[in-house]
Amino acid sequence: MSSLVYKIATEPWEFEQIHRLNYRTFVEEIPQHTSNPEGRLVDKFHEQNSYIICLDGQALLGMVAVRGERPFSLDSKLENLDSYLPPGRSLCEIRLLAIVPSRRQATILGGIMAKSGEYIFSHEYDLALISGTVRQEKLYRRFGFEPFGPLVGTAEALYQPMYLRKERVPESAAWLEKARAKLAADTHDGGLS
Repeated sequence: MSSLVYKIATEPWEFEQIHRLNYRTFVEEIPQHTSNPEGRLVDKFHEQNSYIICLDGQALLGMVAVRGERPFSLDSKLENLDSYLPPGRSLCEIRLLAIVPSRRQATILGGIMAKSGEYIFSHEYDLALISGTVRQEKLYRRFGFEPFGPLVGTAEALYQPMYLRKERVPESAAWLEKARAKLAADTHDGGLS
């Protein structure tokens, strides 16, 4: 069984792998950006993002970016964003959730989401926004995210704006723990990698 580490990205080699996973996910898999010969996609908010990552040794397995500065990417996609949101909240945006396809499992997703929750709420945000791919809307709802507003994006890459209220985190944590237990029970060796 491998030893997974969940952390905030700080090292140059981690950021290089983030740009490559970002490309693989949001150019090759979800056609949201145009291809380039470098096979790298540096997010337009890269300098403001905090990346929560999952590593196996020095191999990046998954990531998500958190950012608390406006304008959010959703501000440019949804006119009058604040009219859809509960008033009086401290906001952040979660973006760029990506996991290496061969390692997409509850363990990695759960670890990234748990570490993201710790980060978000330790920074006193109480409402997290996402643009959730419609392909995974059911999963985001299980995590406690609530849809709002119309779909955004293109026909090839449609997203549902959603938010997670801080008070729903215990509910989503309980669901996640059940999913992890089910995956462990369904795995022949009982281990998770």
